[in-house]
Amino acid sequence: MEERILEHLAQIEKERNIEILFAVESGSRAWGFASPDSDYDIRFVYKHKKEWYLNLWETKDTIEFMTEDDLDGSGWDIRKALRLLAKSNASFTGWLFSPVVYRANEQFLEELKQLANENFNPIAGFHHFHAMNKGFEETLGTDKMTLKSFFYTIRTALCANWIAKKNAIPPVYFKEMYELLPADYHAKIDAVIQLKSERIEKSTDPVSEELITLVRQIIAENNSLRDSLQHTKANQEAFNSFFFKYV
Repeated sequence: MEERILEHLAQIEKERNIEILFAVESGSRAWGFASPDSDYDIRFVYKHKKEWYLNLWETKDTIEFMTEDDLDGSGWDIRKALRLLAKSNASFTGWLFSPVVYRANEQFLEELKQLANENFNPIAGFHHFHAMNKGFEETLGTDKMTLKSFFYTIRTALCANWIAKKNAIPPVYFKEMYELLPADYHAKIDAVIQLKSERIEKSTDPVSEELITLVRQIIAENNSLRDSLQHTKANQEAFNSFFFKYV
């Protein structure tokens, strides 16, 4: 499938006359708890020729595609991506730190990660995950809860918890956040990850009450920590300098 993905990205570059700066996997395959029927969520950042940025009128700055073989693609122009990163957009930091990289200008990617870390706003990141978590939390312990919704709930809860405790961008790969949990839970969650890898996305296999209680405890802790977060502002000149360097 990776070869197919690379072929499609090369085709987009040719058709759109752009350069893809990096392309990664997003979603459950990057998080480390995919199901057999999970889509491939391809996310990428690209740039146009320099003259494109001198256009007097605003033009489309996104590219999207969906193929018959489950490739779900979405790309942002570098200017759009940097504007969102300056706001600590959590969707974009999820792309940026994905462990599954299909292709990249390595220097660009590493310098962009550094820019993201140095300008991260904990309040923006925390509230993104905490707000998402509220919707997923409603299904916990009910007949509407699927394995997918359980993992979305625990992941968003741990991401918010990571930010509240470390004032840093949370890891994309789910198991890297295990350090926030007592060690005796690790194998129990691993077992549910293994189960999800064998089941379809909408599987309703039961999750132990012990793990559901754990998630509720994390959410409660997040509620107690949210007012202690500090707001930080992005260094706009650093973003401008980065943009000029790569465009």
